[in-house]
Amino acid sequence: MGKRTLSTLLLLLITTGICSAETEMADTMRSNGKIYVVITVLATIFAGIFAYLVYLDRKIKKLEKE
Repeated sequence: MGKRTLSTLLLLLITTGICSAETEMADTMRSNGKIYVVITVLATIFAGIFAYLVYLDRKIKKLEKE
């Protein structure tokens, strides 16, 4: 994967960590156990985006070789 794609992905992860929600809402979700559902959904979305980027990178490399 290219350096640009990797740096963009890292920047996206860092900015989502900075923009946090209110702590009251997080405490409520944590006490109800729903925070794990939110984390699972976010992890699934990021895994899908990462897999798609890897797929595109391989496809582009294949086209460049031709």
